[in-house]
Amino acid sequence: VQLQASGGGLVQAGGSLRLSCVASGTIFNINRMAWYRQAPGKQRELVASISSGGSTNYADSVKGRFTISRNATKNTMYQQMNDLKPEDTAVYYCNALTGVKSYWGQGTQVTVSS
Repeated sequence: VQLQASGGGLVQAGGSLRLSCVASGTIFNINRMAWYRQAPGKQRELVASISSGGSTNYADSVKGRFTISRNATKNTMYQQMNDLKPEDTAVYYCNALTGVKSYWGQGTQVTVSS
């Protein structure tokens, strides 16, 4: 499985961004996809996840502001991020889980200015 993330950028507080993650390769056995983020000096944390059945989960810090979705036809996962805050600044990584392995994309930088 290969993952290609895009959509990061610089935005002012209160603004919006949409991240995309395109999956390719042996993708039929992906059980879950997710977005993680890592800010400087901090551990990588789970932001949101979506199962193959469409169930979603969010970190408390992004509930009501971020929406994760998946387009199976395009093999693409999205994360719509609204009302962005400076504390959302991080490198965002997409992740895919099969039954036996975890795959990571290359990361995309999101910077929110105050």
